[in-house]
Amino acid sequence: MPSKLKKPKFIFIVGGVLSGVGKGVTSASLGALFKARGLEVTALKADPYVNVDAGTMNPIEHGEVFVTDDGDETDQDMGNYERFLETDLLSDNYMTTGRVYMSVIENERSMKYKGKCVQVVPHIPLEIVRRIKNAQKKSHADVTIVEIGGSVGEYENILFLEAARMMKLEAPDSVAFVLVSYLPIPKHIGEMKTKPTQHAARQLNSAGINPDFIVARGEFELDKPRREKLAVFCGVSQDHCISAPDVDSIYEIPLKMEEQGFTNKLMKVLGIEQKRIDLSNWKKLNHAIANPKKDVRIAVVGKYFGTGDYTLSDSYISVIEAVKHAAWSLGAQPQLEWIDSEVYEKKPAKVKDLAQFDAIIVPGGFGARGIEGVIKAIKFAREHKIPYFGLCYGMQLACIEFARDILGIKAANTVEINPDTKEPIIHISPYQAKNVLQGKYGGTMRLGAFSCDLKKGSKVRKAYGKSSVSERHRHRYEFNNAYRDRLDKAGLEIVGVNPESNLVEIVELRDHPFFVGVQFHPEFKSRPMQPHPLFEAFIRAAIK
Repeated sequence: MPSKLKKPKFIFIVGGVLSGVGKGVTSASLGALFKARGLEVTALKADPYVNVDAGTMNPIEHGEVFVTDDGDETDQDMGNYERFLETDLLSDNYMTTGRVYMSVIENERSMKYKGKCVQVVPHIPLEIVRRIKNAQKKSHADVTIVEIGGSVGEYENILFLEAARMMKLEAPDSVAFVLVSYLPIPKHIGEMKTKPTQHAARQLNSAGINPDFIVARGEFELDKPRREKLAVFCGVSQDHCISAPDVDSIYEIPLKMEEQGFTNKLMKVLGIEQKRIDLSNWKKLNHAIANPKKDVRIAVVGKYFGTGDYTLSDSYISVIEAVKHAAWSLGAQPQLEWIDSEVYEKKPAKVKDLAQFDAIIVPGGFGARGIEGVIKAIKFAREHKIPYFGLCYGMQLACIEFARDILGIKAANTVEINPDTKEPIIHISPYQAKNVLQGKYGGTMRLGAFSCDLKKGSKVRKAYGKSSVSERHRHRYEFNNAYRDRLDKAGLEIVGVNPESNLVEIVELRDHPFFVGVQFHPEFKSRPMQPHPLFEAFIRAAIK
């Protein structure tokens, strides 16, 4: 669709005090509010990492790797943008320091700078600006929201701030800045403190940027004295200090922002004519979240959960949200419990504790750690008729468990764990084997959207309501078709196949309330107002 505004508008979201303060959800919520006013919106993430993409980062350190339709491995905030904006974003909407530098160096090698001395400034910021404008043009966006990763004051993101400053200089009426900053309440003081945010605003000033708004994140609402302090010491008017207290659900945030007139104020700063807004779908969603008719207990069995004494659910954020979307649509409140699969390796009898759950999920993952524990959990779900949903690795391990226990192939394994296995139920394609041999890991997996034909009469075809679908992938290992007929005849049916490559995409247990394994990641396509059909079918089985 063509842009509705004469000039495209750009909003930069930057963070203060600490990481994880809520920049991504703030960006996504603002995007949702602009979209509810009938404007075309797109969102970008600028990550300060030297990594070219998020694919080689440890999910325990960085959180989930979110995959786009065109196969880009991105930061998890891209998932928030897609869910709140209810749209599919592409690789144009994601950049890292490594990706930007790579482009500049490739341009220099190709003589695109025509012999000029290529410098960090201005050429790196100019490449960042080019990428932002390119994403805006491709999406025909009226409003482009750009989240700059990290916190103000880090030297890693200074070049992204410089690019934003250059854009403000070029079009002062078309660029706005939002500082999302944390206001702590030290227990020994018992008072919300603005000093860290004051420092963040000053650091932003030192980059040549003055925030138009401050989103004050904290445990409680922003009160009048704190609002006055932020206004005086940060150079932001009091009504541009937006209160952002902790909430039970991130889907409350658009409504909280709208109550304070945040987008109307932003539109005034950017010279956008005020437009009517329709938030009926957001209100309906929040009513469903606040008024569940029942609880549903779900065990998430995996291994990317722990860092020291803390549990990092961010490793599977899209899975969590997809479960919530489906449960809320069915009038239920999901109670998720994180179970480290290594527990079942050390204490096999503990697997019986899974009987207390309504359903079991095994999400994606890599490597050998905790895998035998996962297989024990899958066997328990299969034998005790507990609804089971295996995603990517969860599908592969379900096939291995079935081959071992039902077909009697005791040596059944994946070559990822045992490269010398004599029974490679899960193997690696020659193309991927070559990548591994040459040490080419970044961006070389089977990535992005691929089509899948669904078997007539299967549970998954009934759930989707159509014969063919497109889903996103991120994996290197595949089901070995040499075992296909044996598993299918024994009851673990092959019900989803990629028509181009004949690769197995979905398996389904014949005589079971819900036992489904998918080679792809359906969680990436779930939306709060449009739950993914497989997650809905899974939760429906769990409720029963």
